[in-house]
Amino acid sequence: MTRDDHDLGAPPGLDPSRTALVLIDLMDRMVALPLAPRSGEAVLAASLGLARVFAAAGAPVLAVRGQRPGVADQPPGSGLVAEVADAADAVVVKHTVGAFQDTGLHEELTRRGVGTLVLAGIATSLGVESTARAAADLGYGLVFAEDAMSALTAAEHEASVTLDFPRFGTVVAAADVRFG
Repeated sequence: MTRDDHDLGAPPGLDPSRTALVLIDLMDRMVALPLAPRSGEAVLAASLGLARVFAAAGAPVLAVRGQRPGVADQPPGSGLVAEVADAADAVVVKHTVGAFQDTGLHEELTRRGVGTLVLAGIATSLGVESTARAAADLGYGLVFAEDAMSALTAAEHEASVTLDFPRFGTVVAAADVRFG
């Protein structure tokens, strides 16, 4: 599967009873980083828009935040952005780059009957991509909300969304994520 830079295909209508939105590392300190191709605030706004769509459809929203292992005090800003925490049906704490290793995320998704994930967050080429690779290995269908993620550099973001993500799922604009 290939994707032209300007040709984001809409996914087929998603089933809200089998689809979850997974928001990666939308923590205050991550949103504040100098990101590209879009700011953390733009990623946050697009992600919260997706969360509203999922809530309206009765589909779960799971938020993932990183926590450094073996450290008593986490860096300032390590909590989820308040609006993300409020929008989340469940919060998963990870100690690795990806969201599946020893977190209970897979079990939570299985309990909810989820087979498809819509992924968004920071950073595209790190937390989002690592989570996507593990999700693909576990058999999840994947949809990537391209404009609801950003990376440390525009080149890293573009490599993920044009080279890697199309191999695992469908890359779309957040506005094209729909149910039914």
